Amino acid sequence: MSTPTDQVTTPIEFLGVAGSPYTRKMRALLRYRGLPYRMIGGDQRAMGSRPQPKVRLLPTFYLPDESGEVVAVTDSTPLIRRFEREYTGRSVLPADPVMRFLDYLLEDYGDEWLTKCMFHMRWAHEENIDKAGRILPFYSKTNLTDAEVAPITEHISSLQISRIYVVGSNATTAPIIEASYHRFLERFDAHLQTSRFLLGGRPGASDFGCFGQLTQLALFDPTAVRITVAEAPRVYAWTEVMEDLSGLDVTDDDWTPRDAVADTLRELLAEVGRVYVPFLLGNAKAVASGAEQVECTVDGAKWVQPPFPYQAKCLKWIREERAALSTSDREDVDRLLAGTGCEALFAEA
Repeated sequence: MSTPTDQVTTPIEFLGVAGSPYTRKMRALLRYRGLPYRMIGGDQRAMGSRPQPKVRLLPTFYLPDESGEVVAVTDSTPLIRRFEREYTGRSVLPADPVMRFLDYLLEDYGDEWLTKCMFHMRWAHEENIDKAGRILPFYSKTNLTDAEVAPITEHISSLQISRIYVVGSNATTAPIIEASYHRFLERFDAHLQTSRFLLGGRPGASDFGCFGQLTQLALFDPTAVRITVAEAPRVYAWTEVMEDLSGLDVTDDDWTPRDAVADTLRELLAEVGRVYVPFLLGNAKAVASGAEQVECTVDGAKWVQPPFPYQAKCLKWIREERAALSTSDREDVDRLLAGTGCEALFAEA
């Protein structure tokens, strides 16, 4: 049984830090939906005796499972759907199944491709490394002394730099990633001239997915901030506004109808098809074959990185979302995706 958001009195508890894009994604979503929450500082001691997640990621939510036992839950996309089932009001999922599918696809792009842009920009540029190393340790505990923070700064920087290859950032892929961020900014800024959010006058899950990564790209890392301000001032402002939409009045009529999808949204979908789709397909093949390296073509250039099993699951889930649509809805989805490159997701299914 679901509860109206304005009748929820028990705060949703989660572990998070301001420097985590996914923490910012979920915190902004809870604010928009009017759900009370309690965010615990992200240092190890703050966890106390709370259950540990299988993989330590932020944010970590502490929620009851089917038996009522509190467990640690970390994946933001299913968490959003869980909150939709449990709480009514100010939904972030369009009622129209076709638009809901587009929302799912764009959220996945934000979560899984824009994070490549974020991670690359932060840990492949010296000025960003310097700022992140100096600031990130204080997000968990602001009263660290200079002596205490120095080894933490070194640990964070060296660890993250050593792991940028995991998300696909390397000398071969760097130009592809950076060019994709420039195009995303251009296309999103153009879309914001026709629509307040990705799918109309109210935010969907996709808005929060893109917002999470942009909290770092548009607002924090100096290199990416300069690019964003110079090329996409609306995107910079939009990211600031998305932080707290608790006062935004919305109606069901604010969603874009399927027969009124703007060309600017299709241009964004074409960017998804240009970079994220070929990576997803190449990654899934590598995972399925047990290959040690993903080798595929993205945006006409060679892409190499270690296989990413989670993103193979992402491809599977996208295909399942489409397969669950009615025949007529699936035909409309295919019509909207035709020519964007996203149709390749289903050609090999």
